[in-house]
Amino acid sequence: MIVNVKNIKIGGDNPLVVIAGPCVVESRELAFKVAGDAKRIAERLGMPFIFKSSYKKANRTSGKTFMGIGMDEALKILSDVKTELDLPILTDVHSEEETATAAEVADVLQIPAFLCRQTELLQAAGRTGKAVNIKKGQFMAPEDMRLQADKVKDTGNQNVMLTERGASFGYHNLVVDMRSLVIMRESGCPVVLDATHSLQLPGGEKDRTGGQPQFIFPIARAGAAVGVDAVFLETHPDPSKALSDAATQLPFHLFESLLTQMKKIDGARRELAS
Repeated sequence: MIVNVKNIKIGGDNPLVVIAGPCVVESRELAFKVAGDAKRIAERLGMPFIFKSSYKKANRTSGKTFMGIGMDEALKILSDVKTELDLPILTDVHSEEETATAAEVADVLQIPAFLCRQTELLQAAGRTGKAVNIKKGQFMAPEDMRLQADKVKDTGNQNVMLTERGASFGYHNLVVDMRSLVIMRESGCPVVLDATHSLQLPGGEKDRTGGQPQFIFPIARAGAAVGVDAVFLETHPDPSKALSDAATQLPFHLFESLLTQMKKIDGARRELAS
């Protein structure tokens, strides 16, 4: 199955797609800086690009951590990025009530991992007609994600993607089972690898989530070798100063290098498979 996002086709034999941006909308300046620079790099490499940023982070380790600058302001910034930079937008939704408002801006509505079984949320996202990216819950078997995709498809919306972002492996740890990428593809949906959230250590820094960003490159390269349809990356010019997911965002100066490596591996995989 091919998912259409504006002029981008995801799945099948189409090129590897890049979904990337800061974890959350922190400011207009940051959103435009990362979106503009990432677009130029992706165009230079010939890789389709979707800008990602959340208008709020509803799931936090602590109630005292940053959630966002406000839904209305963040969506306005994403809308301006979309219009002024001519980019498709992906953002998270957290409740049925939010889906219609977010869909006025976003080209892809993303269902967070912890909410992937929420039937009414999936149905509401599906009814907007926008592409829906469902992140596999840390507690979910990959074969069961087919049933979550069906909840969206039953609304008449066939534009559904499934994303691997790690499975719980004891306290404060996630692990990516590369078999899940193959298993989820059996659903007929394009498969995305989240190469940054997969390296979180949930609650690993007492009042916030830790991470192991040194493994972003190996995980992303492995995903390209398996054959994902898209890679999802959270990236920030200075992750240490990021207001959310500081421990796992890819430093932006490494963005082009990672995409270059993934593209080469993806190309070699396609050649071997032909």
